[in-house]
Amino acid sequence: MKNKTRISLERFKNLKNQYRLVAEGIGVGILTGLLVSLFRMALEQAEALRSAVLLAVSDGSLTIISSLCMLFAAYVVAWLALRWTPLCGGSGIPQVKGELLGQMEQNWWQIIAAKFAGGVCAIGGGLSLGREGPSIQLGAMVGKGFSRLSGNLKTEEKLLMTCGAGAGLSGAFCAPLAGVVFALEELHKNFSTDVLVLTMAASVASDFVSSYIFGLSPVFALYVDGKLPLDRYWMVLALGLALGVLGVVYNWTTGKIQDLYGKIPYRFLRVLLPFLLVILLAAFYPQVLGSGHHLVGEIADGAFVVKALLLLLIVKFFFSIISFGSGVPGGIFLPLLVLGAIIGGLFALSAGSAAGYEELYLTNFVILGMAGYFSAIVRSPITGVILITEMSGDFKNFLPLAVVALTAYLTADLLGGQPIYDQLLHRMLAKGTDYGADDETRSHKVLLESDVYIGSRMDGEKIEKMLLPSGCLVVSVQREQKEIVPGGSTVLLGGDKLVLLCSQGDVPVVEAKLDNICRRLKQ
Repeated sequence: MKNKTRISLERFKNLKNQYRLVAEGIGVGILTGLLVSLFRMALEQAEALRSAVLLAVSDGSLTIISSLCMLFAAYVVAWLALRWTPLCGGSGIPQVKGELLGQMEQNWWQIIAAKFAGGVCAIGGGLSLGREGPSIQLGAMVGKGFSRLSGNLKTEEKLLMTCGAGAGLSGAFCAPLAGVVFALEELHKNFSTDVLVLTMAASVASDFVSSYIFGLSPVFALYVDGKLPLDRYWMVLALGLALGVLGVVYNWTTGKIQDLYGKIPYRFLRVLLPFLLVILLAAFYPQVLGSGHHLVGEIADGAFVVKALLLLLIVKFFFSIISFGSGVPGGIFLPLLVLGAIIGGLFALSAGSAAGYEELYLTNFVILGMAGYFSAIVRSPITGVILITEMSGDFKNFLPLAVVALTAYLTADLLGGQPIYDQLLHRMLAKGTDYGADDETRSHKVLLESDVYIGSRMDGEKIEKMLLPSGCLVVSVQREQKEIVPGGSTVLLGGDKLVLLCSQGDVPVVEAKLDNICRRLKQ
């Protein structure tokens, strides 16, 4: 065991000099780009088929019974996928975070198969879900499978999973920078140089593959006429406040809906409920079916009046949460961006006449609404700003995007709202279910990195004051490109980078400890 740990440490220390991992990251990015692009193409075909079926039913060329049989087939596939591999359910991002923390163990090939089939049938069947969460989980499992087949160390496997997750978001939305920042800001919550370089290599490779297949046009082809004048920034602040409040409402409602679903004893009934709603909505309000990607452009073009947008917001809000709460494979990124666009459009149209610009800046506020709502719900403002910038292809609104994202983030934080993916992960772990992380898996030794922030509790303190859990050791201190062999009396300084060795099962406790003493300013 000591020899294996020594080899692991030597390889970890030399990551910056090992272009092998960068090459593997590029390989993971290419494979993820291919898989995610195939997933996206399958979704587009499924949604096109759904639209064709609705049109055929309306003109009488297809019977209602035939269309219901097709919907039932989609329901059966989604239910079987969830029954076969429960961890394929939902967006998949909490599962990736749980595995990186050592609290879950996913079967990579089963997840890929179940997530792909279940996601295509659930989203294609009309449920209000997105492709980004499944793409992130698919990418993470590509990274894990690549690592397992290559015989990599456990620490390297986690790095390649992170690469795959970032590449999944990059390929899903043609947003390579957002994929990198998401991996750092949401998954690792630590801006590690090693993770940055490897994830960037994977995300760029994935984006290249996706762009080669789908072209270079942004996901949201929105035309912005001009920059928002500075004397209108009070409206950006007002929109940010509103989005922060509504983001907390979204997360709270999601938890309550999941509580109600928990009272339904059988999984097949939980999955059946949103599919039954599809039938009702297909008959009376088909605009809200699916992810709603097309709605963003229509709202920006002024296709909706205030009352129509308000109705769309209410129905889309509850249908999205009910769809996600059922546990079927599918994400919340795209639906919540659509909701943010609706809120931004409502705000612009409602306040437009009072502000004296009518619909001149409608597109601007649609874009701002997406970034602010994402920031309030996911609580990753940097990812939100970069993601919306890349998805819309607009750099004119970068300053107001930053303002609205920061305002929404602070508002949600002051209201005590919990980030949605942390909330979902905590709910999963609170059930006490065995997620495959057995004692043997938890006992595996892994290496962690942590920066020592200037002004943190450990800035200027001895290592022995860290009071780490039993069996956790600081094995390296890197200071100004030099390595220090640590001891209990070694004094840490702000800017140091620590390498720690611990059991995989102790990772959550160690990470929480490091957040408190190394990655947070001393109060």
